[in-house]
Amino acid sequence: MNLLFEEDGEIKAGTVLETTGGTEPTGYQVELTTGRRAKVKAGQVVLKFSQPDAKQILPQAQVLSETLDVAFLWEVAPHDEFDIATLGADYFGQPPTPVQWLALLLALQAAPIYFRRKGKGRYKPAPEAELKAALAGLEKKRQQALLQAQWVSELKGGGLPEDWREKVPYLAFKPDKNSTEYKALDQAAHELQLSSLSLLQRVGAFASVKDIHRTRFLVEWFPRGTGFEPIAVPELPEDLPTATARAFSIDDSMTTEIDDAFSVQWLTDRQVKIGVHIAAPGSGFAPDSALDTVARKRLSTVYMPGEKITMLPEAVVDAFTLAQGRTCPALSLYAEFDLGTGQCLSRQTVLEQVLIEANLRHDELDQIITEATLADTSTEFPFKRELQVLWQLTQILAQQREQLRGKPEPRNRTDFTFRVTQLDGEEKIQIEQRQRDAPLDRLVAEWMIFANSSWGQMLEQAGVPGIYRTQTHWARPGSRQSAVKMSTVPAPHIGIGVSHYAWSSSPLRRYVDLVNQWQMIALVRGRKPVFEKNSSDLFAIIGAFDAAYAAYAEVQNQMERYWSLRWLQQQAWVGSGVQVDAVILRNEQARLLSVPLAAPLSGVSHLAPGTHVQVEVLSVDELALSLELRLSAVVTTRPESEELLDELEQDTLEPVPTQIETFVATDNPVTGVGQ
Repeated sequence: MNLLFEEDGEIKAGTVLETTGGTEPTGYQVELTTGRRAKVKAGQVVLKFSQPDAKQILPQAQVLSETLDVAFLWEVAPHDEFDIATLGADYFGQPPTPVQWLALLLALQAAPIYFRRKGKGRYKPAPEAELKAALAGLEKKRQQALLQAQWVSELKGGGLPEDWREKVPYLAFKPDKNSTEYKALDQAAHELQLSSLSLLQRVGAFASVKDIHRTRFLVEWFPRGTGFEPIAVPELPEDLPTATARAFSIDDSMTTEIDDAFSVQWLTDRQVKIGVHIAAPGSGFAPDSALDTVARKRLSTVYMPGEKITMLPEAVVDAFTLAQGRTCPALSLYAEFDLGTGQCLSRQTVLEQVLIEANLRHDELDQIITEATLADTSTEFPFKRELQVLWQLTQILAQQREQLRGKPEPRNRTDFTFRVTQLDGEEKIQIEQRQRDAPLDRLVAEWMIFANSSWGQMLEQAGVPGIYRTQTHWARPGSRQSAVKMSTVPAPHIGIGVSHYAWSSSPLRRYVDLVNQWQMIALVRGRKPVFEKNSSDLFAIIGAFDAAYAAYAEVQNQMERYWSLRWLQQQAWVGSGVQVDAVILRNEQARLLSVPLAAPLSGVSHLAPGTHVQVEVLSVDELALSLELRLSAVVTTRPESEELLDELEQDTLEPVPTQIETFVATDNPVTGVGQ
């Protein structure tokens, strides 16, 4: 006697050698077609037969099973539950032979969408509606498989499938791994032994490597695009008093979000009133308004070489920017100083309208306005008398901060300006260097620190919550962590050297500044603060801002690094043997001096960090944002100071997030540390 039985989900055949359990066997010992012997329980048996031989039944049944029309079987099968023998008798016109019985079983087992198993050798036809749906699903999968094969062929042949262009950003950086497009891309990349991104680049899915880096950022932070929905520009407030001060701003020529301006009024020969005037978009729209929703979603302006994505719509920026020849709403901090002692005698904050007489551009005036010309009487330039007073007090304020800071600020840092131009239809990069301690830079930076510190103190003294930048301890040398955090609790910022520091001077491009401005406006007007103490909104804003600001800093870093690599290639320095000046950093890296790039450099473990060397640029990889250097010569073994080395490493590894073309706006623009 032979048996068909189930083992591990498979139908197997064997010859009975011995039975157990008497006349109603409970078990069998069988010899399988492979020669293996096994014990089979009675519950596993699906059919007992004498002919054909156990070794022949499975092959014969499999051949017969492939000839059976499952769709026809479904049509002729009983509508209710049935057993194989009943269906076999109807289909074959006689009781089925063991081979026929097993062929039917194999056919039904292989067609679960047609038949539902109900027990050993028992099945029930699937309902017609379910069957139609299942068949439609199978057809859909078949069509998808054909389409996937077609797309794989196109990709491997170097072409981008039709209609993929708009899907490319998400396929590259935020794919739906269940989509047919992703499966085709993944399969083609695997067969070509490429990454998906490299394959997309090969088939022309991206206009350039720059487009790859930019798209990665936009998919994550601007999935709906960088434009704005139509939104009404708020009416400028008309009930504000008009200042008598003569105000002017100092920015780069390409700056459009002009947040700050200055004025100087002489009270006596020894006493002056300095005005720091900050654009006041907070006077035009309130929290929870449509514009606030836009600003709170973006949280900051994003800066990249040749491009910026503003926090506020352009029309709103135009309405509130401190443009030359316009009377603009401003939150003004007036401080009276004794010029003889440099002592600040009083401070007052006013919400008013200020006539902006001029927008000075430091890239046009840096060569004219120097420490020497600020001291002499022969050189003439706009607002010379005012700038001389501001510069005199700038130096005093800086000295006062350095006392709290505990050490002097470095004055020999270099800024890099990235300008993208078009030449014969191709993008070119210009990278210019300028000293960060130029008088106009230091002047602007010092008075922004003064305003942010003063308003931080005012908020605390009035018991009005604000958002502060605090630093209570120095970061360890070479650390990428700045030890600076944002908090609703005021504390010193030792990196800058002030007891309070609340970002307030850039409300057109930083949401934290706008929040603090709303709080200041409420304080000045004697109204209830917009955000109460322990407001959950303030904590939520800090968390969201930190995340966005870090991401915006990262993309700026990536894009500046990309353009720096492009610049090296434009200079024909890559692989040409040209020797390039560099400084050894910690961890055996070298920082180029021509551009803010650093890379590992072998063979320098014996050189102290800060040593000046010359290197060759062997290769660059724009996609990986990497470069390969080789040591050429040691220029001097006298290392730079630890503080300057810290500045170089910080500027290279974590570049300042908000560079506006040529002016870096940081907690401390004098040092440039990304605080």
